[in-house]
Amino acid sequence: MEAQIGSGGANQLLKSLGTFMRKCMFRVLSVGAIPNHIAFILDGNRRFAGKHNLSPEAGYRSGILSLISVLKYCSELGVKYVTIYAFSIDNFKRSPDEVRCVMDLMLEKVKVLLQEESKVKQYGVRVCFLGRLQLLSQPLRNAAEKVMKATANNTRIVIFICVAYTSTNEIIRAIQQSCIDKLDNHSQALKQTTSHDNANEGVEEITMVKLVDIDKHMYMSVAPNPDIVIRTAGGNRLSNFLIWQTTHCMLYSPAALWPEFGLWYLVWAIISFQRFHSYLEKKKKQV
Repeated sequence: MEAQIGSGGANQLLKSLGTFMRKCMFRVLSVGAIPNHIAFILDGNRRFAGKHNLSPEAGYRSGILSLISVLKYCSELGVKYVTIYAFSIDNFKRSPDEVRCVMDLMLEKVKVLLQEESKVKQYGVRVCFLGRLQLLSQPLRNAAEKVMKATANNTRIVIFICVAYTSTNEIIRAIQQSCIDKLDNHSQALKQTTSHDNANEGVEEITMVKLVDIDKHMYMSVAPNPDIVIRTAGGNRLSNFLIWQTTHCMLYSPAALWPEFGLWYLVWAIISFQRFHSYLEKKKKQV
């Protein structure tokens, strides 16, 4: 019994020491620029499962554990926005068993968020699901809507979960909605005009779709563009993720598979961002 108590006390001491050292390291990092918005492409869950002779579900569950840790670190660092590429529209082409596994796991974790609503509120976490949510199962869609409603007033950190999402779909949707708005505005202007000459005045201005119109209808219009995209497993492509928003964004691609991604990989990503921060800011101002 005494040995068990001693072991538990030692573990608690080591945990507290680790937390203290992490906070000291984050304090040092905070001397430089900290990204306001980090986006993650969670690549390598299935490869991790194969590497360790695990089932695909076990690989995804390991990825969830990594995600929880990374979100905690981002919150401690003061990162305001985190975007997760959880499931692409193209991923629905995978085997029905794998799609079902991912959707069931997602539903399980969303239900946990609902059960721990008070803790989520305590930490100021707001959760937003982005994408063609109508492609999700009804239970998952209902749970996602409940989480978004329950966390809507939290402001410390905002987590965007892109599910049933591709950037192509986001851009097409935004353009279509912009065109609909312009046609509505044009129709209203014609109704309010009595003279044919006056009707032609400003028609081009009213019906012309501008960049700002498209920006307004993007899923990500509620947040600033990402400062850095982190794609694990060494990938150097965006895979149809936030193409519109990442023109002046740094891409960091560690070789680690997503379930292997942890504290030190995140720290190195922040340090790399700080090295190129002034260059990236200069490019943004040139636009």
